Amino acid sequence: MQLLEQPTQEIEKRVYAEIHRVEDPEIGISVAELGLIYKIQVEGDKAKIEMTYTSMACPAGPQMKQEIQDNALRVEGINSVEVEVVWIPKWDPRAMASEEAKMDLGIFDY
Repeated sequence: MQLLEQPTQEIEKRVYAEIHRVEDPEIGISVAELGLIYKIQVEGDKAKIEMTYTSMACPAGPQMKQEIQDNALRVEGINSVEVEVVWIPKWDPRAMASEEAKMDLGIFDY
C-alpha cells in the first residue's frame, strides 16, 4: 500500500514501519496494509499522523488510534505523537488497500 503522501525522511519511514505492526482487531490486517494511514510528518521530535477508520462507527477505532500513537513513540527520536482521524478522502479498500489486503478481504479486481 502506498501512503497518500510518501515519507521522505528516514525517521518517517521508521515511524511507518512501527505503525505497520498495528492491526485492525476486527479484520486482523495491518492498518498500513488496509490503507488507513494517510500521512506521516515528522518535525524535530514530533510526529503527526493522519489516519482514517474503516467506517465512522468503527468500534475498534479508538484502540487502533492509541496503538498507532504508542508504536510511533517507540521510534528513537520521537517524543510526541499527534494522531488525527480524518474522513476525507473516504476510505476505499479497492483503491487504498494493498493487493495482499484486498485478497484477504475478498476483493478481486478483474
